[in-house]
Amino acid sequence: MEEQRYNPFDGTLAGSFTGHPHRDPLTAETHAVAYDGRVWDSVRHVVLAPSGQVVRDVPVAVAHGPCIHDCAITARFVIVLDLPVTFSFRALLAGYRFPFRWNPDHGARVGLLPRQGEGADILWCAVEPCFVFHTANAYDDADGRVILDVIAYGTVFTSPGGGLDTPGRLERWIIDPSTGRVERRVTDPAAQEFPRIDERRLGQRHRYVYTVSVPADGNTQLAGATQLYKHDLETGERHVHDFGPDHVPGEFVFVPARTGSGEDEGWLVGLVIDTARDATDFTVLDARAFDAPPVARVRLGHRIPPGFHGNWFPARAPA
Repeated sequence: MEEQRYNPFDGTLAGSFTGHPHRDPLTAETHAVAYDGRVWDSVRHVVLAPSGQVVRDVPVAVAHGPCIHDCAITARFVIVLDLPVTFSFRALLAGYRFPFRWNPDHGARVGLLPRQGEGADILWCAVEPCFVFHTANAYDDADGRVILDVIAYGTVFTSPGGGLDTPGRLERWIIDPSTGRVERRVTDPAAQEFPRIDERRLGQRHRYVYTVSVPADGNTQLAGATQLYKHDLETGERHVHDFGPDHVPGEFVFVPARTGSGEDEGWLVGLVIDTARDATDFTVLDARAFDAPPVARVRLGHRIPPGFHGNWFPARAPA
């Protein structure tokens, strides 16, 4: 019988964690940037060893209690996104479950923390005010710059009740540690979210990013958003898989076809809500035949909430 349990990494986790840890395929370490709404003056870089125990927990000084939903890693750095969404007492006292709001007085910056460095070693690089929920990937280029692909929003949570103000778009940020400058380039202005890659390329140069269309009005139920995108960052092409009317896809995760297969050689798996049936299909696409009909569907007899997302872990080999 399967069960779900909470385990603070065998008691080695002292504090909060994150919904978006990233496993380095080259070292098998798992990296996280963790924040806690009760702690306003620092966030933490947390590293798990392959054994599943915390081996690094380093505080990084910040102000105002920023919301840091995701991070990224390269061979040299952990990327800390300190952006203008911070803890709001006003939202808390008003009874909102998510007490974070847009804070124009909080500067926007990207931190490059050396992977074995202390908090004081972080290099902060100013960026135009914006917000990022999810990163796709990052890597170090041949010129010593950091390349970071993200879904970026102009503003979020500016109203008292919160909510998304404008949809996110796929951007490439080019961060130069020698000058401290961040150049933002729009890869695709279409409304989209939930970027994923072949995670065997995590922290290394990647070619493909897979994203999900979202409504231009920011509807959190994703009504009318029926498309999945595949971005080829070498050619600039965007391929589209449209699931058709009454079908709302969520985040799709890449699964390699086999050990040693090439990037994009494998399957994309995800959940697609069938609004007419009020049910969900677990759907499998051939990543290299992206426009083709799904190769498999598993009918689920209930509706899984839109935006539900997670990771793929292959089954362990028998002992």
